[in-house]
Amino acid sequence: MTSLSVEILAADAAEPITSAGNAQLGIAVLAGIAVIVVLITKFKLHAFLALTIGSLALGAFAGAPLADTIKSFTTGLGNTVAGVGVLIALGAILGKLLADSGGADQIVDTILAKASGRAMPWAMVLIASVIGLPLFFEVGIVLLIPVVLLVAKRGNYSLMRIGIPALAGLSVMHGLIPPHPGPLVAIDAVGANLGVTLALGLVVAIPTVIIAGPLFSRYAARWVDIPAPENMIPPRPSEDLEKRPGFGVTVATVMLPVVLMLVKALVDIVVDDPQNGVQKVTDVIGSPLIALLAAVIVGMFTLGRAAGFTKERLSTTVEKSLAPIAGVLLIVGAGGGFKQTLIDIGVGQMILDFSENWSIPALLLAWLIAVAIRLATGSATVATISAAGLVAPLAAGMSTTETALLVLAIGAGSLFFSHVNDAGFWLVKEYFGMSVGQTIKTWSVMETIISVVGIGFVLLLSLVL
Repeated sequence: MTSLSVEILAADAAEPITSAGNAQLGIAVLAGIAVIVVLITKFKLHAFLALTIGSLALGAFAGAPLADTIKSFTTGLGNTVAGVGVLIALGAILGKLLADSGGADQIVDTILAKASGRAMPWAMVLIASVIGLPLFFEVGIVLLIPVVLLVAKRGNYSLMRIGIPALAGLSVMHGLIPPHPGPLVAIDAVGANLGVTLALGLVVAIPTVIIAGPLFSRYAARWVDIPAPENMIPPRPSEDLEKRPGFGVTVATVMLPVVLMLVKALVDIVVDDPQNGVQKVTDVIGSPLIALLAAVIVGMFTLGRAAGFTKERLSTTVEKSLAPIAGVLLIVGAGGGFKQTLIDIGVGQMILDFSENWSIPALLLAWLIAVAIRLATGSATVATISAAGLVAPLAAGMSTTETALLVLAIGAGSLFFSHVNDAGFWLVKEYFGMSVGQTIKTWSVMETIISVVGIGFVLLLSLVL
């Protein structure tokens, strides 16, 4: 691996840990990914263990000493958790505050009260996108499904006409918009600017979610015409609350970290002087850590205290929000360890060597790699992390805009065709009471549309910017 690649990708690794040729490295990469795929799909092993074993197998196949492989994996795991672990935790706390205080319900009820008929699918996209900003995909589904089912039943709507827009809003946020784990890790891996990635991500996300949500839902409703399953309509999560935070203050709280990060990005572009006082301030308040921390602290008052939470209840809410993300943190960390092992055995330079003779644009190559890993493992997060590690060397010499688009290309690829090896596939199937075939015709096709449309807009932006 060249010193340039090492400097950008892995400051701790001065030299590759193996002198294997490109052919052996290529076989090692395929074998390492195959081990992860087989362990996750056939043996149903937890992704954290599969990524750990796959990383060790990768080093072994590449002929690297075991001690060096272990060091690479643990270094990558530590760096990744250090980079995004706190952000994931803060996002989980904000999401839990939003759910427990009734703030999410307030957003939902307010928008639904003003929407009806043809406007309802668009309202569902808006609800899912706003709520999906601070929430993990699975948490968002659990939070929104009762609303989707209730709206479909009470308004006598097709379940797919209401459900697909909501799922599209959540999925697009999950794949393209930080502070979700996948985009955060990709941003860290390729050295992208978070604010610029967030801004461009929103530009890509808006038309993508419109096409994959309200527009596609018309066809999905014709292909799969089913009623809302009665047994899946649970009680609303905040019915026991005497009061709820207002609509405006709830939306403002959710949007606070996004606004702070966008302000930082705009000031960086317009002022472009690190010594400028205004830019120094926005660099601090717009950093992901401070922006999310500010939203959490503000949310404790605007959401928690507004709902009548005592100090003890607030403490319990924060405590309960952190337990479920342990698995996410471990998977993300292990993915970072796998990425660092890829880098340290010299795969980055191999990709550079091969890509010199390819006529495929870097953005399209990143998307294709993410698509392949997504199809194989079923995990959007694993696909994003692994693809980011593989294509990170391509970011060397790219502009701030180009590296942001590289992250979005990876994110778009990570959403391609969810099928039976994806936990989200089964979650959607069970909640909506569909068969496997019906789930493929609706959910899987929707994910594919998001992926293809997403990379299309990324490539268009690359031509314009």
